[in-house]
Amino acid sequence: MKTLLPISLAALALLATCRPTRPETTQKPITTIAFGSCSDQKRPQPLWDDIVSQKPDVWVWLGDNIYGDSENLDTLRAKYDRQKANPVYQQLRQSTKIIGVWDDHDYGVNDGGKEYPKRKESQQLMLDFMDVPGNDPLRKQEGAYSAHTYGPKGQRVKVILLDGRYFRDPLKKEGKSNVPDPSGDMLGETQWRWLENQLTNSDADVHVIGCGIQFLPEEHVYEKWANFPTSRQRFLDLLAKTKPKGALLLSGDRHIAEVSKVTVPGLGYDLFDITSSGLTHVSKAHEEPNKHRVGEMVAQLNYGLISIDWTPKPTVTVRINGDNQATYLTQKIGF
Repeated sequence: MKTLLPISLAALALLATCRPTRPETTQKPITTIAFGSCSDQKRPQPLWDDIVSQKPDVWVWLGDNIYGDSENLDTLRAKYDRQKANPVYQQLRQSTKIIGVWDDHDYGVNDGGKEYPKRKESQQLMLDFMDVPGNDPLRKQEGAYSAHTYGPKGQRVKVILLDGRYFRDPLKKEGKSNVPDPSGDMLGETQWRWLENQLTNSDADVHVIGCGIQFLPEEHVYEKWANFPTSRQRFLDLLAKTKPKGALLLSGDRHIAEVSKVTVPGLGYDLFDITSSGLTHVSKAHEEPNKHRVGEMVAQLNYGLISIDWTPKPTVTVRINGDNQATYLTQKIGF
């Protein structure tokens, strides 16, 4: 097991405020995107050196980027600072474009939605963590959704990150289990309109759409888009309507990794949801139903890695990787 050298509180504070110099990634084609979720700032973080060694063009946070779980902004800020000051994560910040969105624990409350009272203030702390400039339009936007475009025309990737917290209706429960609520909404109308605009007539050749919450699985009792089946169907219908080239879904939250696949009528290719969750802790090995699953479920510390081969046409290979260069799942995707 890897160990990190001790670091003083003063050094933590200094590192957390250092702003890295980022490479320009908007015009040259990108070939490698790494992603992950569920990083507890208090726990050992053995995967960062593996991730750095992959030399990704972009790192995508998919939520639970810290375990904040508080309405106290000073508490949330201190936990972000501790995560941000991890010395090996600092190496990633220096070499790679960092983008992301939150899930519930970094948002501030477990399983929380629009009822969380500190959502506006928490959003600013998340943007601080992502090094979003103070004059960026995201600072004035309600909700943490965003879009990022990389590469020249013909080799262009658009990463669309959806906020499944800020506008989401409260979960409907029976006992401790979540149950479907057809009347509930995930995104809110403003974000739905924005998403449709991002997808309509997009000139990107690959569209990576991320959210902290799993898009495709329907059977487990935990958080998922299927808890709001009307929203889930609306999302799939929107893809069929707008027909973006090469859409691929990314999700986190679950403390497992898995690949899910569905066929969306009218889309023209299979739609995959790649779940990578557990940068610092995972669920115990167990069986869990998922009629859309491709391959095995992984209950090991993991991160995701997307490799894009641009010739002769875009082909994507997604891997679920672990510590010491382990690879647990490999999925090749053609569009």
